[in-house]
Amino acid sequence: MGRAPRVLIGLTLALLLALAWGAASGALGLSPWALLSGNADTLSTQVWWQLRLPRLLLGVVVGAMLAGSGAAMQGLFRNPLADPTLLGLASGAGLFVALWIVIFQDSAVNSLYGQFAAGFLGALSVCVIVFGLAKRQGGSAAVMTLLLAGLAINTLAGAAGGVLAFIASDEQLRQLSLWGMGTLTHALWRTTAIALVLISLALWMLMRSASELDLLQLGETTAHAAGLDANRLKRRIVVATSLGVGLCVALTGVIGFLGLLVPHCLRLWLGPGHRLLLPASMLGGALLLVVADTLARTVAAPAEIPVGLLTSLLGGPYFLYLLMRRSPSC
Repeated sequence: MGRAPRVLIGLTLALLLALAWGAASGALGLSPWALLSGNADTLSTQVWWQLRLPRLLLGVVVGAMLAGSGAAMQGLFRNPLADPTLLGLASGAGLFVALWIVIFQDSAVNSLYGQFAAGFLGALSVCVIVFGLAKRQGGSAAVMTLLLAGLAINTLAGAAGGVLAFIASDEQLRQLSLWGMGTLTHALWRTTAIALVLISLALWMLMRSASELDLLQLGETTAHAAGLDANRLKRRIVVATSLGVGLCVALTGVIGFLGLLVPHCLRLWLGPGHRLLLPASMLGGALLLVVADTLARTVAAPAEIPVGLLTSLLGGPYFLYLLMRRSPSC
């Protein structure tokens, strides 16, 4: 058996173990074996089917999407620091969703689908802006442009979010506060089912781009000579990333650093080949988010820590470490 199948099988087994742990852990302890055998009591069965299972499935698809989009964007920009959060995609999606919540929260226009559309449009708008800025640069200047553009967008989105919080009602303010820290608390079957379908479509679009991303690493001129349509590849990744990240933010709020931490670590271990890196990142992102959400539900039980805080506490120091390694003065 080659290395790639071993890595993917190992990550899949680790994810299954994490799901079993997440299924059993929480304010109410559940036995996976009792649930599978049908010997669980009525309360345990209801908690499992109505609360815990949709939450675990949502954690899997959201983690896979954030990490997979991070791996794809790092390959597209040929920059290991590219990430949906750092580049402002999550902030842009978050700002549009916050606008939707504040403007339409109490009107007949408000709907779950409108919130999804707002997240998608916000992520797409930011992606187009950042991509246009990076296209005008090259070499190390492109890296600096990416980071500065992401910083500017995150700052503007944060300021606009503060204004929205100021004018929001008490109910809207509570919703914005919890949602802004990232949480899987509101996972329901109707939201999880939509996420499974649409995010799976976005992940499929990214997986279709694996071989082309490998060609792009040789440079656009060489890739074009090999028959790659770079513009079509860029459009596909922009749309897939915007759709997936926008939906993730609309459903769970901003969960930071998964798109940087997971693919960057796996790239150092597995190498730059995207035919292995993309599925491994998706599995690794799902694994990390399921573990982080289980910890968020159990560390301070019966209270719950927003999972976005845990991923930021993990990813923030790692990002600083990466910047120190890349800095010539350190």
